Amino acid sequence: MSTPFYVSPQQAMADRAEYARKGIARGRSVVVLQYTDGIVFVAENPSRALHKVSEIYDRIAFAAVGKYNEFENLRIGGVRYADLRGYTYDRHDVTARGLANVYAQTLGTIFSSVGEKPYEVELIVAEVGAAPEDDQIYRLPHDGSIVDEHGAVAVGGNSDQIGSYLDQRHRDGMSLAEVLKLAVDSLSRDNNGADRTLTAEQLEVAVLDRTRPQQRKFKRILGRQLSRLLEAEDASATKTDEPSDEADE
Repeated sequence: MSTPFYVSPQQAMADRAEYARKGIARGRSVVVLQYTDGIVFVAENPSRALHKVSEIYDRIAFAAVGKYNEFENLRIGGVRYADLRGYTYDRHDVTARGLANVYAQTLGTIFSSVGEKPYEVELIVAEVGAAPEDDQIYRLPHDGSIVDEHGAVAVGGNSDQIGSYLDQRHRDGMSLAEVLKLAVDSLSRDNNGADRTLTAEQLEVAVLDRTRPQQRKFKRILGRQLSRLLEAEDASATKTDEPSDEADE
């Protein structure tokens, strides 16, 4: 009788983590940035049927990269959790922190289970507050850990390079057009640092806008509105770069 092949628990967990990370890295990136009036989500996603960014509840949105069927199941579960909790208790009891904890438990259980493969997904759960300092952004990797983020965060694809680019350029108090231009610039850089062109048709953009009078703060930015925002920031940058015709006094 042959001896069963032994793999240490540490090696098994490392192999599962590497498997999940490779699957996530194959997808296109998603970036989430804070701006003056809320939080913007920008994904490179030419599909109009398969969304990477979705609404969960009044002030809460969800973004994900990886295998669509896996993160779509998580999104649906999050919507059900939020609806049930809001109906049973109060709408204000539905928070991004509580939803992130639910997702962390689910992902952690799946990752540590030997009976199924780990989910090849990375999630972002964000909640817009009454003021910028009240905004919450949580990143959840494949293993179920929770990372509290601020300012700007990138997941999927070459997220390390994109995240570094955003950290160097993002600042508090930026307008929607400014953060949108920054997000597109970061997504346009390939693994070698070279730039490519992303059009409005290749992007999926949504915001949690704290200034909206209705209870639901989630809004998708599509078509002409998205094109106008991109063109407005390009025109502003061009105007800034042009030399002044006025003579020095």
